[in-house]
Amino acid sequence: MLAELSTRSVVRRCALPGAVGLALLAAGLPTAAADGTGPDLSRFYAQKVSWSRCKGADMPSDLQCGKVTVPLDYTRPKAGTLDLALARYTSTARKKRGSVVLNFGGPGGAGVSELAADGEDFMDLTNEYDVVSFDPRGVGRSSPVSCGDGSDEAAAVLDDNADLGEPRALLRELKKAADECARHSGPVLPHIGTVNAARDMDVIRQALGDRKLNYLGFSYGTRLGAVYAAQFPKKVGRLVLDGVDTLTEPMSEQGVAGAEGQQTALDDFIAYCVKDVACPFGQDERDARDQVVQLVNSLDENPVPTDFGQEFTGQDLVGAIGQALYSKSLWPSLERALSQLVEDGDTRGVMNFASGGAGWAVREESDGGLVDEDQVPLDNLPAALMAINCADDPDRPGARRITEDLAALRAEYQQASPVFGRYRLTELLMCYGRPRGTAYIRDQVRDVHTAKMLLVGTRGDPATPYRWTVETAKRLGSSAVVLDNKGEGHTGYGSSKCVHQKVDDFLMYGSLPPDGSSCGPEEDDG
Repeated sequence: MLAELSTRSVVRRCALPGAVGLALLAAGLPTAAADGTGPDLSRFYAQKVSWSRCKGADMPSDLQCGKVTVPLDYTRPKAGTLDLALARYTSTARKKRGSVVLNFGGPGGAGVSELAADGEDFMDLTNEYDVVSFDPRGVGRSSPVSCGDGSDEAAAVLDDNADLGEPRALLRELKKAADECARHSGPVLPHIGTVNAARDMDVIRQALGDRKLNYLGFSYGTRLGAVYAAQFPKKVGRLVLDGVDTLTEPMSEQGVAGAEGQQTALDDFIAYCVKDVACPFGQDERDARDQVVQLVNSLDENPVPTDFGQEFTGQDLVGAIGQALYSKSLWPSLERALSQLVEDGDTRGVMNFASGGAGWAVREESDGGLVDEDQVPLDNLPAALMAINCADDPDRPGARRITEDLAALRAEYQQASPVFGRYRLTELLMCYGRPRGTAYIRDQVRDVHTAKMLLVGTRGDPATPYRWTVETAKRLGSSAVVLDNKGEGHTGYGSSKCVHQKVDDFLMYGSLPPDGSSCGPEEDDG
């Protein structure tokens, strides 16, 4: 499952998004699709998906691909369109229930490639449904955003040796990086964000021929599902949110919580690693923790070259480690990759975590149509993650707070995690230069009047703490039913047989567990 933190390498070279001078949608929400008022969207709601076998050597033979077209700007539907990439495994049922739509998280995760890679985890659902996923706007093949190569200087301002008495230098570099992101991303950038993605999902629902949306969202996908429920409460079918995101905490608070959770997961990994004589950090746990910090600092000071012609920094390593920590099943591979890096200077293993094995691509400016897979930029996931998170947060720090509080912010994040603190703080500061984010999620996504929905929270989740499940359920109101997974790792569906079964039972048969019921801890079988 994709997670809250970016999985593509390169905070430093590509994920400093911004769109100075570009306007976001106002906090108010157009209601044309929901109640027939506002701009005419009928041509988008009249389309049907034309399916065909997915192209590409790595695509499963039974995976079908298609697309839907959505307005670039829902307030001005004649001002341009976007195509969104879809994929599905067809139902084996003689009389299927319709479709269940999946979102794997991120934000910025491409659903088509993820469904192609991990579709076997969802094959039971084909007993009742077509299993569908999609690349949201700005993601994957759907007009992917990018920040190019212009963000090195901005991230370097946060170097541990930086003069914090000159925060205006950081603001200048962030402004330059924002301009690069706007230039590389094209017209989709000011229209990216969860509010529009949920509107898109309702167009997808109609194009699939479903009266209501059946949905399974992981991590960030829970935010998307909750926003959909608030926008289209009468269109909610069976909806599951696993690894529940916060709807209220600003990015500044999310970043600290995320750094703390990842540091705990890293400490658990180190305790695992030092029991093995092959651990590259030796067999002393405290010394191993210090060595990880030293390795990150060393790579920040002296990056090493990669096969892609780019340099690999300590912050790239932090992003890669963060991705590998989401499941214990990845820990043996992480240990081997770190051994290759420490002993041989070989970055290929850790870059597989950082990039998902993808190569670098330079994207031509999109006209709104789907781009080829090999034209999706390597930095698309972090660039999209930042664009979406910034668009969703109206409370991120502005120039005054950054100028006055930079040293205090860095100290707070460093205390949360000596490894992940700087990385998380950089994510927060990279929103500088963007228009104010929408307040819709914070203010309007509450007390939804929908069919019952299932929220799964995992006690040992390093990315989405269990308290977010409880808080979000309370905000959503009586429709929310909580399943308490007492296991470890990010999300429960892929690691807990109990959670997997209860989610499937709800989606396929409508059988809900009692609110507050639990699944006990299980070993992650990978």
